[in-house]
Amino acid sequence: MLVWDRPNCGASDIQLFGETESQMRASTLAGMVDALELGPLHVMGSSGGARDSIVFTIEYPHLVKSLAVWSLAGGTYSTMTQAIGFALNDIRTVREMGMDGILSMAGPVSSWAELLDANVRNKERLQAIGSDRFERVLRRWFDAYVPKANEAIPGIPDWQFAGIKVPTLVIGNGRGDIDHPIRTSYVVHCLIRGSRLVEPPYPMDTGEARRGTRVLGDGNVTDPQIEAVPLLLDFIIAAGDVAAGQ
Repeated sequence: MLVWDRPNCGASDIQLFGETESQMRASTLAGMVDALELGPLHVMGSSGGARDSIVFTIEYPHLVKSLAVWSLAGGTYSTMTQAIGFALNDIRTVREMGMDGILSMAGPVSSWAELLDANVRNKERLQAIGSDRFERVLRRWFDAYVPKANEAIPGIPDWQFAGIKVPTLVIGNGRGDIDHPIRTSYVVHCLIRGSRLVEPPYPMDTGEARRGTRVLGDGNVTDPQIEAVPLLLDFIIAAGDVAAGQ
């Protein structure tokens, strides 16, 4: 099993390249998998990790054995929220305060200061990028979060889903979750031919019910998703059998 901090998350090195942030992360993962000679993989992810996993599967199909995604983010509200949290605030900050503002930027999302605390190399890496390149890349990434009629998932045109040929499991989104609307999981299921859509093995209102506790610092909205582990393990075993028979 490979568990890793995606670029610009956790203790990973800060990176800025690619048409979208998900493409950058997919490229980084592909390089790591090749270097470690690990592929093909059973790829799975939630929310932003689901988007990254879909992009990885589309762009590096030879490295993927199966795909499982849940808490898919999409729809106008969710996409525009991500545009603000993952790009727009950063663009405003670098334009108004330069890289000094980025270095001290903290918050629940786009917390560059937190990435600097987690990895001592990141301050130098971020300073080397400079304000001009930083703004240029973030404005390019921002475009992925502009709602588009032909993108169920931001930054991934619907037609690209036809490139997914591996066994795919889509765990449906919960009711009332406007960050991960239930409609998005149905659309993605329809776009991936042969995919399997299942109800979440945790309460359908889990996401909304956990928001209050997160604000109070009591756990995370994703905590109940641990209940999906048996379902995911069964899927991996079945997908491995399918791949072995091909």
